[in-house]
Amino acid sequence: MSIKSTQSTSEWKQEARGEPRGKARPDTARTKGVVAFLALSFAGTWLWLWVAWGVLGLSALNPLLQLPGFCVPGFAAVVVRRWVTREGFADAGLGLRLKPAWPYYLAAWLGPLALAALTMALAAVLGLWHPDLSPLDGLAPGMGRWSALLVLMLVVPLLTPVYWGEEFGWTSYLRPRLFGGRLVPSVVATGVIWAVWHYPLAFIGYADFANVPLGLLVWTVSCLCQEVVLAWLYLRSGSVWVASLAHAGNNMVLFLLAGQLLGDADDGPGAIATMALPTVPVAALAGWLAWRSRRRGGRPRSPRPPGTGGRPWRRDRHVAARVG
Repeated sequence: MSIKSTQSTSEWKQEARGEPRGKARPDTARTKGVVAFLALSFAGTWLWLWVAWGVLGLSALNPLLQLPGFCVPGFAAVVVRRWVTREGFADAGLGLRLKPAWPYYLAAWLGPLALAALTMALAAVLGLWHPDLSPLDGLAPGMGRWSALLVLMLVVPLLTPVYWGEEFGWTSYLRPRLFGGRLVPSVVATGVIWAVWHYPLAFIGYADFANVPLGLLVWTVSCLCQEVVLAWLYLRSGSVWVASLAHAGNNMVLFLLAGQLLGDADDGPGAIATMALPTVPVAALAGWLAWRSRRRGGRPRSPRPPGTGGRPWRRDRHVAARVG
């Protein structure tokens, strides 16, 4: 008499690999986490934008509209790590790592200002900007241009926690879990997903594109190039705070200064060109970082593969001890 086994084929395979029967495979849990993260991030942000703009009547430029929505990816990553996959935070890069990572903090803080200078130099060479810094006088009421610029640079670190919401979601959580963490495809996919997440802003007055499809394409390229730099900073420093500082600088220094100097002119190049011009030096930097990493023998590797566990809410101080 034969006895019919109640074990499924997948359970037999799990036992053959030495895994406990019934326990979800790491790649299955990772896929579940990614799907949950994307659903929460997109649904939460887009729903809030609809309520804030369509129901409450807030302008797309109003921080009350922007801040809650842009914090959603960070909250989504916390929810997924803590309650969906229960993998914890051991690989999250939450430690500040000020002593070993200070060169990367410095680069993340001053880099956007250097990129803004390169952007305006490019605009001048192309004849799109006649060197004139007077629009900077309007940065802060009652302040001269240089004082306002100094204050802006000092404000960027203070705003870093605001941009942590995006970086903890996209760069710290999502990127390492796409394509097995392989650097090139995961960065490309994250950059594109991040761009698409921004798309509704183009239809509610955040960016006044004369040609919306072209504007969205430029926005996508911009996000992709920025993600290369942000991922590099995260991997090299081992801290999501470095990427958050760079993100704050990109928004509050690079694109703000470019928009202030180019967008206020009567014969300005328009919203698409104003977004495209800063993307050129960012793309050049991204290409140089990729070439430099390849020349040194490959990408830096995270010391702990994503989704391999860790106590909930644990802050791993050694998350990047072996990062390049």
